[in-house]
Amino acid sequence: MLRNLQIRDLAIIDAVEIDFAPGLTVLTGETGAGKSMLVDAIELLSGGRAGAEVVRTGAERADLSATVEISKVGGALPRLLEEQSIAHEGELLLRRVISTDGRSRAWINGQNVPVTVLRSVGELLFDIHGQHEFQSLMRSNAQRELLDTYGQLEALVGQVRATHASWLGLMNRGVTVEAAASERHARLDLLRYQVQELDAMRLGADEFQRLGVERTRIANSGKLAQSARAALEGLYESEQGNAHQLLARAGSALRTASSLDAQLAPMHPQLEQAAAQVQEVAHALAHYLESLEFDPARQEQVERRLAGIEELARKHRVEPGDLVAWHGALQRELAGMESAAADLGSLRAQVAAALAAYQEQARKLTAARATAARALGAAVTRRMQELGMAGGSFIAEVAPLDGAEPAAHGADRVEFRVSTNPGQPPRAVAKIASGGELARLSLAVQVCCARHAAPCMVFDEVDAGIGGAVAEIVGRELRGLGSAAQALCVTHLAQVACQGHQHLRVTKLTDGRATRISVTPLSGDTRVEEIARMLGGLEITAKTRSHAVEMLQRATSLAPPAARRGRSGRSGNS
Repeated sequence: MLRNLQIRDLAIIDAVEIDFAPGLTVLTGETGAGKSMLVDAIELLSGGRAGAEVVRTGAERADLSATVEISKVGGALPRLLEEQSIAHEGELLLRRVISTDGRSRAWINGQNVPVTVLRSVGELLFDIHGQHEFQSLMRSNAQRELLDTYGQLEALVGQVRATHASWLGLMNRGVTVEAAASERHARLDLLRYQVQELDAMRLGADEFQRLGVERTRIANSGKLAQSARAALEGLYESEQGNAHQLLARAGSALRTASSLDAQLAPMHPQLEQAAAQVQEVAHALAHYLESLEFDPARQEQVERRLAGIEELARKHRVEPGDLVAWHGALQRELAGMESAAADLGSLRAQVAAALAAYQEQARKLTAARATAARALGAAVTRRMQELGMAGGSFIAEVAPLDGAEPAAHGADRVEFRVSTNPGQPPRAVAKIASGGELARLSLAVQVCCARHAAPCMVFDEVDAGIGGAVAEIVGRELRGLGSAAQALCVTHLAQVACQGHQHLRVTKLTDGRATRISVTPLSGDTRVEEIARMLGGLEITAKTRSHAVEMLQRATSLAPPAARRGRSGRSGNS
């Protein structure tokens, strides 16, 4: 509910702050006093259009703010606030500033937001009815949502939305797969050829590196043999003397000398070990020399194999050493693409099943909407008779959507159609010419949907063009609406004003140089005087005051018991 409204430098308003109570708040005052400016302020705080002309003459900007309690508000509002990362603790502070250059800035709980976000939030908090363009009853989506909430179809709508999301996700995936299908055949042919070519090569994990080493050894076999032969002769085979003979002689000498000096004895085993190592190396060199026998056929085979690997690597634009890993990657891609055709067939079946599930849920929703539409049409038509629109009728038309594309909200187009006078054919609500008729129709719809009403509903002169008993009925309906949700009403009729749980009087003040307005809460005698003024005009008599007291007492006594109990303890509001 709206708890507080602060307005600074808007039109003729210099500074006004209003605290609002639950229930029905009525705003009264002389014609031109500025009552509708308070409604305009709420509309601007709901994201309505604004220009430089709304700024008070002589001021730099208009500054508006409102505090709204949202602890009991569910539905789309919490999701919207979460999407915008707007933190709250059951309360929102809305603020909007309009400059003289026509620019506008908006904040929610101190966080700067685009005006479009303020509008989205405002549409969920306030429902403004009257001779304005800002009316939910004119919006096609709002008409559908009103019907759904009236028929308590939220769960079914949620199921339709869920099946639509499932179908849409599968469709998008299918589009992606289908788009790739046109290129898949050519890519498949290329992949199969490349993989077959690599398969034929039968390349080992480190074969290229091993063959490179072998090619180097074959190419330098002469140098390697010469070096190995020289090392072998020096170590073991030279008749002029070799390392093994020298070590043997040294060992023999140490063995003889160690009998004379024991300090030489430990060295003898070391020489024997060195001689044995030299002999092992000599044997290894001899074996190596045997393996170095030049084989022209093997050399040609190695060169041909390496050339084939290098050519294939160039063809695939990879390093020869990376060819095995590339082969594996192509094999995986080929396997994935070969299974894609089967996946596409399965995906098409899933899309068809998801569409069938959506259509089944949408049919159930259509049937439920048709039932709810008949009930809503009858209920609103009855209310219209009571609100001075005798002979009028209301129809909630449920028709198939244009086009075959499934929609998240179902397969229906909902349109409210109304005939305001006997004999007239029903027309779309948006084509009603009379603002007063539209306001009263909005009231009738909101009363029928009161338990699903917006947190705060604003009615600007819904009593235009009515009087007498009909005005009293309108007042009672508004009071009843205020028992279900907060309602604000600008009125010129005492029959409506006396029904308010809170009464505010708007007064225009001027000193000859500047004009401003004030807003005064009324209770007790001051409220009696205001009701009497609305009844009696310029001359207020004792009889007029007595009539005003009677009307106020009657309004309280006719309130539903639950409503009276819920508002006991608030002085001066009834």
